[in-house]
Amino acid sequence: MTPEIDPQSDNLRLVEALLFASAAPLDEASLSERLPEGADVGALIAELEEAYRARGVNLVRVANGWTLRTAPDLAPRLKLERKVSRKLSRAAVETLAIVAYHQPVTRAEIEDIRGVVISKGTLDALAEAGWIMPKGRKQTVGRPMTWVTTDDFLLHFGLGDLADLPGMDELRAAGLIGPRPVTVLTETALPEAEPPVEEETDDEDENIEA
Repeated sequence: MTPEIDPQSDNLRLVEALLFASAAPLDEASLSERLPEGADVGALIAELEEAYRARGVNLVRVANGWTLRTAPDLAPRLKLERKVSRKLSRAAVETLAIVAYHQPVTRAEIEDIRGVVISKGTLDALAEAGWIMPKGRKQTVGRPMTWVTTDDFLLHFGLGDLADLPGMDELRAAGLIGPRPVTVLTETALPEAEPPVEEETDDEDENIEA
């Protein structure tokens, strides 16, 4: 005879199985669809999060959903290799940061913030990496395309949502931003010209040989 399982424990097991089997984070709405009507998804998530807190795998919130991930303190003891097809240029990194903090943002607005023109390849590289995507058009003259970050961006950087982006104080504390250096113009005295060297004449050569 199969022992009877109380509904709360059964729901907890189901949520755990769903999170384990899913390749992508699941939000509470997705979990609720698989649970009996009236199940408290938030309470089940909180209970699982506490149960996994001291284990090798933790329940964490990323990309507006929940997923199981290796405990961060074990990272130095795990070796993972990942092939990187190419390294992002400085222009691409700066563009990605502008999109993240100012989205939805147009190409012209990105150029205005950076102060330089960006090539089409920069946006293409970020879109190819899956970190940004077009998000409609701005209702201004020309109706330019706007860009936003994706869930893959949140997943890659381990962010629960955009509210988890570091603020100005955190960026300054990490040394990533700071006051612009002050340029001071000073006058530098030019070195005095050396007197011209007199060349020896043919007469002098004849006197030496005599």
